[in-house]
Amino acid sequence: MKSGVLAVASSGGHWQQLLLLSESLQDLPVTFVTTKRELLKQSEKTDGFVVYDCNRDKPLQVAKCLIQCARIVFTLRPKVIISTGAAPGLICIALGKFVGAKSIWVDSFANVEQLSMSGKMARYICDHWVTQWEHLSRSRGPIFEGALL
Repeated sequence: MKSGVLAVASSGGHWQQLLLLSESLQDLPVTFVTTKRELLKQSEKTDGFVVYDCNRDKPLQVAKCLIQCARIVFTLRPKVIISTGAAPGLICIALGKFVGAKSIWVDSFANVEQLSMSGKMARYICDHWVTQWEHLSRSRGPIFEGALL
């Protein structure tokens, strides 16, 4: 089953920014993935999944998240995966390459001084790599196309 857009973000600012971004996707079928069930409920997103929150300091959580994300991506086979961070978004984007999904990474607005670790890694796997800070953009990416906040 090939779905439209898979929108992935961890809790906090990542999720808030993804919700802002998703307003421009209203005419598309969007499935959300986040790290806290209450975020889906609060934002009235009925089509969504919850995965383990993970980072480089929690390798067991990364493994669990990887399995969950693989189930989602290989079942839904999205055409596009978009993420505002963090690790679960990067994992879904990487897995999406196996099903031919195009990908967009929008590095968090909170990363003022430098790109996030996931954002730095995203450059190698994303089709479209974006920063929300003009001074962090470079000719080889990420590109600056404005800020969500």
